[in-house]
Amino acid sequence: MRLILLFVVVPAVELALLIEIGSRIGTPATLGLIVATGLLGATLARRQGLQVLGQVQSEVAEGRIPAGSLVDGLLILIAGALLVTPGVLTDAVGFLCLTPVFRSMITREVLRRLERAIIEQRVNVAVRMSGYDDPLANPKAHGEASPEIDVTPDSEETSRRTLH
Repeated sequence: MRLILLFVVVPAVELALLIEIGSRIGTPATLGLIVATGLLGATLARRQGLQVLGQVQSEVAEGRIPAGSLVDGLLILIAGALLVTPGVLTDAVGFLCLTPVFRSMITREVLRRLERAIIEQRVNVAVRMSGYDDPLANPKAHGEASPEIDVTPDSEETSRRTLH
């Protein structure tokens, strides 16, 4: 049902909105609006994406897991994809994903659901720091370390994912 919504209903609504806007402001202005929101969205997504990349690198260097920053980065990536897609509805959702307040609300919800899945043992998380013997020690004291995070759903051992 969600796929029908995503691939049929959303494009139909987008098309209807673009036709309506085009009939009110004209075809050239509508095309200009599409190009302008695409360029603006790509520029904002790139800038914010680079900021989040810096946050991820900083958190990893400090030996912390950058969970919140990774969710922010994913939302910015989604925003960029939505903003370069022609349409009014996708642009609105894309710009919403670029607002820090909205991203923090979504990030809290994603992390809350992940925590609940871990507590309910639907997902197992193992964190290993390579490059030194004591995994609880400060990574800066032992040189460069690369954190690994294995997230394995209990139901399928074969679906192990490792992030570097």
